Amino acid sequence: MAEQTWFVIAIVIYMLVMLAIGFWGFGQTDEYDDYVLAGRGLNPFVAALSAGASDMSGWLLMGLPGALFVTGFSELWIAIGLLIGCWANWFWVAPRLRSYTEVANNSITIPSFVENRLRDTSHTLRIICSVIILVFFTFYVSAGMVAGGKYFQATFDGDYSTGLLVVAIVTVIYTVIGGFLAVCYTDAVQGMIMFAALLIVPVMALFVMNDPGSIFTWATTKEYGPWTDGEVNTHYFSMISGVSFAAIVGNLAWGFGYFGQPHIIVRFMALSSPKEAKAGRRIGIGWMLLCVIGAAAVALIGTSFFGQDPNIAITDRDSYETIFLDMARILFHPLIAGLVLTAVLAAIMSTISSQLLVTSSALIEDLLRLFHKRPMTNQKLVYYSRTAVVAVATIAAILAWNPNASILGLVGFAWAGFGSAFGPVVIASLYWRRLNTPGAIAGMATGALVSFIWGQSPLGDVLYEMVPGFFLATIVMIAVSLMTAPPARDVTEEFDEAARLSKLADENPELAVEEVQAKAAKGEI
Repeated sequence: MAEQTWFVIAIVIYMLVMLAIGFWGFGQTDEYDDYVLAGRGLNPFVAALSAGASDMSGWLLMGLPGALFVTGFSELWIAIGLLIGCWANWFWVAPRLRSYTEVANNSITIPSFVENRLRDTSHTLRIICSVIILVFFTFYVSAGMVAGGKYFQATFDGDYSTGLLVVAIVTVIYTVIGGFLAVCYTDAVQGMIMFAALLIVPVMALFVMNDPGSIFTWATTKEYGPWTDGEVNTHYFSMISGVSFAAIVGNLAWGFGYFGQPHIIVRFMALSSPKEAKAGRRIGIGWMLLCVIGAAAVALIGTSFFGQDPNIAITDRDSYETIFLDMARILFHPLIAGLVLTAVLAAIMSTISSQLLVTSSALIEDLLRLFHKRPMTNQKLVYYSRTAVVAVATIAAILAWNPNASILGLVGFAWAGFGSAFGPVVIASLYWRRLNTPGAIAGMATGALVSFIWGQSPLGDVLYEMVPGFFLATIVMIAVSLMTAPPARDVTEEFDEAARLSKLADENPELAVEEVQAKAAKGEI
């Protein structure tokens, strides 16, 4: 049987499993809140793997190995920054956000939480949040679709646009059908596939190589990949040689982005209780650390693996982002290779589905319901949300039609936009009593604009836009909040109550948030 046929069988099996989970999610989704936030019932294992899989996307299996292969270990500063940021996000944001969103009028989206937290009756905050989500997530979803197109090119020697459409259509189907619950459970399954593949592929490559020890000298002494015509990458193993201080700072700054990623922190809001954040943090960080090690191993081993054998080559000769795909295809029987290669589809589709759902929530929950004066039934809200998923996916596919777009470039642009716009405001909303509506609006607008303008200018090549975006947004947010009237008394009282309940929830982990509220009101705890 031809190699391509085996690949098709493996992919079909994977797609059917994803669609089956989607239909299962459909059966579990009765109300609009279930479709958007799974009724706040996620266990920590599903929440952690879902957050990780939707976070890492095709970047982990394609963007990061490609960057490490071309440049060397200096690209690891991004991974280090992300690991630190992910830990901090689970430690400081997850438990407080889970309890506060329930206290703040049971908020089910980030825009609605920020508005409810500050009692912004003008709805300006919600509108700005939603517009930022629509703009940056459209680019983010496009990054996933670019990865999907490249995946099919490398795996099937097929057409880029056909692969893009297949990934987009299947992802849209199970997202539309099953909503947030299906997205989280498919993400969890996809996270496990990614984890297994990133550990299996580099280990198997070492076993089949004639001289596995050469992986530690090949890049620095011999030609490989983009290093030709007598040039060698003498700085491959150095994390500082040939790298500017601004580049290191910019790469580490990726970690700041975690605090403002709606598709990640919405998982915190969906946890069954704040206490689950501790278990989620351990699972999520452990998963991420091992996956990053696997991605680095793919790049390191790949320098010698492809360099030793002139009969094999990496499909993507520009950014080398198909190195993982090509290595798996060469190493395994076509059926096993096809199943391993679904890890890339898993990474791509998990991120796209999460982002599509958050974007549709911004359109329906935060914009349509705001301007639609008549109350709408649950069925109509779910219908509109599903329509929004299809619309956003269509626009993203059009933007992704250019096969030369860099996955890492698109992801970096969107990641900085969200981190700069939402990160400072989310942290301040949870921990700063003095934050007011003008300060939040000014900080959010500053972060989004600085990140967008900086990233589109030559300055983006000097310093990652996250750095100026995040810090200028923080400065402006604090300055405007202090120069304008303090928040109303009911806002600060609710903040104090949320902080108190969060502390009580930590001290009484056996109780749900609503039980803590009830017992606190009675003076029982």
